[in-house]
Amino acid sequence: MRYICDKFWASKILIKIDKYADGESSTTDLHECDKTLVPTRTHHDMPQTLHQGEDMTQVVFKFHADADAAALAAAEYLAGCARRAISARGRFVLALSGGRSPYPMIKHFGSIDLPWALITLLQVDERVAAAGDGARNWVMIESALAGTNARLEGVLRPMPVESPDLTTAAAQYAATLAEVAGQPPVIDLVQLGMGDDGHTASLVPGDAVLSDEDRDVALCGLYRGHERMTMTFPVLNRARERLWLVNGQDKAGMLERLRAADRSIPAGCVSHADTIVFTDVTLDTN
Repeated sequence: MRYICDKFWASKILIKIDKYADGESSTTDLHECDKTLVPTRTHHDMPQTLHQGEDMTQVVFKFHADADAAALAAAEYLAGCARRAISARGRFVLALSGGRSPYPMIKHFGSIDLPWALITLLQVDERVAAAGDGARNWVMIESALAGTNARLEGVLRPMPVESPDLTTAAAQYAATLAEVAGQPPVIDLVQLGMGDDGHTASLVPGDAVLSDEDRDVALCGLYRGHERMTMTFPVLNRARERLWLVNGQDKAGMLERLRAADRSIPAGCVSHADTIVFTDVTLDTN
């Protein structure tokens, strides 16, 4: 299957890798043409944001000692993005993914002192299940935000997967995106994870939704026991920034393929522009 992501790529993808050791970081660029890692510089003061001298066509990797450290660093990054977006546009629109890894990130993010009334939380994807079902991503998100300023004051927009008419519900959620992020919707930041098969959001290998160019929200087929509602590649790639949180050494192979912009997996079809990856996974930089 040829994914629609082809239109989002230039001929050369630059990937920057920040490897931390003893307070220092080194940077390398990966050129897709020959997959060769070429050292470029070493410095102490890494940018705190992708908008301070970072290349627009690169992925920045932030390596951490363990999953909790990666999650907390990601939460602090989200807070910085929120402050910048609110300063620039008066609102921060964030789309959250499910899974296990984001829980500590979301919990810490919710505890940070921010103008939460100006922050909208969306879902990247959701399993079709009843309210309160433990399979629901929204159950995890609500649990992580329980008692925080985000839960009390933020604008929360879960996907309407309890609707008896899921096709209409997906169109309604696309309209919600347009309401909060413009037409076409430009989300400030989408937070993504990656499965052991290279899926991200609920964009799973072999599903027809991978080729969807016309809708920002769509339904995918049965996958690991559930139908799902998901944001599609166009809206993910249109976002101002992308943050990946990928933990667990079992994800090393897929993370290497993400780093290489391997378009044979769904995760590899997501734009590398303005993208940062927080991970506890050790990758080969030689």
